[in-house]
Amino acid sequence: MTEDGQGQPALEVSDLHVEFRTRDGVATVLNGVSYHVDPGETLAVLGESGSGKSVTAQTVMGILDSPPGFVTSGEIRYRGENLLTATENRRVAVRGEEIAMIFQDSLSALNPVFTVGFQIEEQFRIRRGMSRKDARKRAVELLDMVKIPNPQSRVTQYPHEFSGGMRQRAMIAMSLALDPEVLIADEPTTALDVTVQAQIMDLLGELQRERNMALILITHDLGVVADVADRIAVMYAGRIVESGDVYSLYRNPAHPYTLALLESIPRLDVRGQELNTIKGLPPNLMRIPEGCPFNPRCTRAEDRCRTEMPELHQLGEGRASRCHFASELINNG
Repeated sequence: MTEDGQGQPALEVSDLHVEFRTRDGVATVLNGVSYHVDPGETLAVLGESGSGKSVTAQTVMGILDSPPGFVTSGEIRYRGENLLTATENRRVAVRGEEIAMIFQDSLSALNPVFTVGFQIEEQFRIRRGMSRKDARKRAVELLDMVKIPNPQSRVTQYPHEFSGGMRQRAMIAMSLALDPEVLIADEPTTALDVTVQAQIMDLLGELQRERNMALILITHDLGVVADVADRIAVMYAGRIVESGDVYSLYRNPAHPYTLALLESIPRLDVRGQELNTIKGLPPNLMRIPEGCPFNPRCTRAEDRCRTEMPELHQLGEGRASRCHFASELINNG
């Protein structure tokens, strides 16, 4: 790493392993997850519920509940510094200041007994030592920045007085208050209608461009990220099963799971279509199937898939796939 940190990813996760130790047994929740995001870049992390997307984000932020969650190996590097070996004081300093997170349920994430303004102001008073008057001024400016109408009056209102979209905007304001270099958005459009979803995604993109901020967008919806992501990492059963730039991955997926996710999206140019579904359920992480974890649900599975774990095949141009037949899939696409 250079002295000024230039030329390095803003955030890099390397071979991260996390397990949950419960009364029923040990669940391998993350099994060698690796990805990176550069300044000004948007990385979308996709997958069904239970694939490990949010656990990865919680581990990066240092807010993983332990017990039951334990990091068993791996590295999380911010500007080249391994946060997993940093002191707790250093991790607290990084959290919010340099790496921030938007949580998926804004109603639960916001404290119902304090005004929205107070919750934004608190960061400035504690982290910056600002007076209440100056902190209030900054809170109003942030609410205005995320396009909340009448921010001077809204700053005194409680979370229940905001609509779902407005609460999400308030969460974005809170996460950006201390000018982080990396923003993790965990399902930021959950439970919002399509119009508000588009507004929230447009707002995130606009703020990212203004600040040259690295954005990690966690979602299960490929339609949400089609226009905003630069690269995509697809997760299944605690692993990255495919990664690549958004255009190549959408045009020519190299893993059957990615293809199945794409085929389940409604298309505007096809009327009266029957949507495809992925049969079965994600695996129990205490009893992950032998071989490829996706093999019980995969329409292309062969005997090899049921006994041999596929390696992560590098396919060129920043693309990779954890499938025995990745080269065939991409060549036949």
